[in-house]
Amino acid sequence: MFRTMMITASALGLAHAVDEIPPISFDRDVSYSVTSPDGDIEITAFTNAYGEPMYEVTFEGEAVIEPSRLGMRFADHQQFKDGLLIGQKSTNSHDETWEQPWGERRFVRDHHNEMVVTFRDADDERRSFDVRFRAFDDGIGFRYEFPKQRSLRGELAITDELTEFRIPAEDTTAFHIGARLWNRYEYLYETTPVSGMQMVHTPVTFELGSGDHIAIHEAALVDYSGMSLLLKRGNVLEADLAPRSDGPKVKKRAPFNTPWRTVQIAEDAPGLVNGTDIYLNLNEPNVLGDVSWVAEDLGVYTGIWWDMHIRTKTWGSGPFHGATTEYTKEMIDFAAENGMVGVLVEGWNEGWDGDWYNAGDVMDFTKPYPDWDIKEVTDYALSKGVRIIGHHETVGNIGRYEDQLEEALDLYQEHGITQVKSGYVADAGNLKWTDRDGIEHFEFHDGQRNSNHHIKVLKEAAERKIAMNPHEPIKDTGLRRTYPNWITREGARGMEYSAWGVPPNVPEHTAILPYTRLLSGPMDYTPGIFDLKPNINPNYVRVSQNSPESEVQTTLAKQLALYVVIYSPIQMAPDLPQNYRARPDEFQFIKDVPTNWEESIALAGEVGDYIVQARKDWDSDDWYIGAVTDENERTVEIDLSFLDDGKTYTAQIYRDAEDAHWDDNPYATVIEEREVTSEDAMSLYMAPGGGAAIRFKAEG
Repeated sequence: MFRTMMITASALGLAHAVDEIPPISFDRDVSYSVTSPDGDIEITAFTNAYGEPMYEVTFEGEAVIEPSRLGMRFADHQQFKDGLLIGQKSTNSHDETWEQPWGERRFVRDHHNEMVVTFRDADDERRSFDVRFRAFDDGIGFRYEFPKQRSLRGELAITDELTEFRIPAEDTTAFHIGARLWNRYEYLYETTPVSGMQMVHTPVTFELGSGDHIAIHEAALVDYSGMSLLLKRGNVLEADLAPRSDGPKVKKRAPFNTPWRTVQIAEDAPGLVNGTDIYLNLNEPNVLGDVSWVAEDLGVYTGIWWDMHIRTKTWGSGPFHGATTEYTKEMIDFAAENGMVGVLVEGWNEGWDGDWYNAGDVMDFTKPYPDWDIKEVTDYALSKGVRIIGHHETVGNIGRYEDQLEEALDLYQEHGITQVKSGYVADAGNLKWTDRDGIEHFEFHDGQRNSNHHIKVLKEAAERKIAMNPHEPIKDTGLRRTYPNWITREGARGMEYSAWGVPPNVPEHTAILPYTRLLSGPMDYTPGIFDLKPNINPNYVRVSQNSPESEVQTTLAKQLALYVVIYSPIQMAPDLPQNYRARPDEFQFIKDVPTNWEESIALAGEVGDYIVQARKDWDSDDWYIGAVTDENERTVEIDLSFLDDGKTYTAQIYRDAEDAHWDDNPYATVIEEREVTSEDAMSLYMAPGGGAAIRFKAEG
């Protein structure tokens, strides 16, 4: 039926194009390949015996993604699944270095080789789609590009994206959380063989039997549904897009591109952490213009927040209301005394009374409670060199939020509020909006409707020079490059779980996050709790009605280390002021640590065991280290060659004492100093559930 060409086509070079696609066969004798700049990673595209579009990825000659399918199904248009021919359309090479306005490193190198292949219907050459592959030294990305064509007229209802990731399963370990579950992304990670997975969120990380590490995720999630991965037969993971409330997974019109599907590849776990520029490089550059204002208010903030989680105060009005003018001024004074940039205030607006979890229909973002004077507190904050950080809890009613959005942001702009923490507390699949006919619709947090919602909020906020920090958000896919006012977000189990005892975050949780969720971008985890064991140390104030299991399963030194390990350009000091005042020596590290970095380097670690993270301050020559471990004690040798040559540093060390333990002796901390240079090494002891934080203060 089809003519067979006994040739092998490959990417013969870069920076050239093939204008015509010759007729070719369905066998793998015809394939096209592109390699990373260093030659270690190779992507090969081909069709199998059924004309199904396929790809595979190798690293140093070994498969890290075995032959896997590509394709797309539509509800009312002919699918792209099989019966296809492949041809190469173009190749290219790119190498540039660009500067971030803020970030975990100032300069980002985008160095990749690119190949675009076309898959055409063997019976109708006018039906086609392209796949654009990019190979970086740290991994690969690819996306579908559907040109305008007669066979794709009108609205397209995507019912299934057939993208597969066939994982080498032998002796492979997966680190994952379940997807499409009620609690969104807020689960403790599981460590299992590939067979132990079901449907999982991305980023999802694998340690292969070879010892190599890969992480699968996506970049540039714009006007599309987020991708989870569903385990199919054997070792095949298939893209599973979050469904829309009206049936299909995605609605589009040709021409359109999908988000990038990404695979990070590294020889070891720290290599994954050091290879995250791929997500930024696969996003479009900044579209907001001058965003220097975003970086002006980066730093450590405090707020009226932890009080409510430990139930010493309430979000709703009444005798224990947290967001009062008087208490806000007290927090402003504390922030000003300690050099903090802002004070977050939750529960200031009408709508929190009663069962606030179901109050999405009544939340009002322009009406303060009578005991909170927005002008008085913002004026007072500005007089102290501090800013109020705004808060909008939508309770998942994104339609009501959009209806109030402009007026709510105008109110903040009027009073000099330049950062907003937003919230989307709702079970998965329960984000609500109401159409013009009064019909209610309910969406997933990673669905197409919410993808568009977040972009709408960012654009409106940027017009008023306001930065956004959403909690219960859509996943991070590197869009902070395009919209630099998207400064951070939650999107995983944060510190608040340790206030509830449901259970609290276990010691290994923060030793897994750097290799999973944090690969995708900044997280507002809110470290820095000093009230770890109220029954052990009665000097710490805690009057809580939460579960007796409520506790922070770390040492105090680990709480400090998390400010370096967990990247966010804004970091919270969430505990009550009296708990920081009780330990001024340890609190000094939180006062010193920056949140904006010139460079970041993961020095050592294993997924779920430990990590040693080094970062250099954006505004000085100082370096910092954060090291955390799981429930096991360990001693780590650190080579200090990352320090600047020719400089002498005073290492200000905050580490676990030899008898420290997260469970029965979490406060045992040693604070010491020593002089070091880049030629030195350092041995760091970490107790069970412990860690270490170091400031390398440059002399001179």
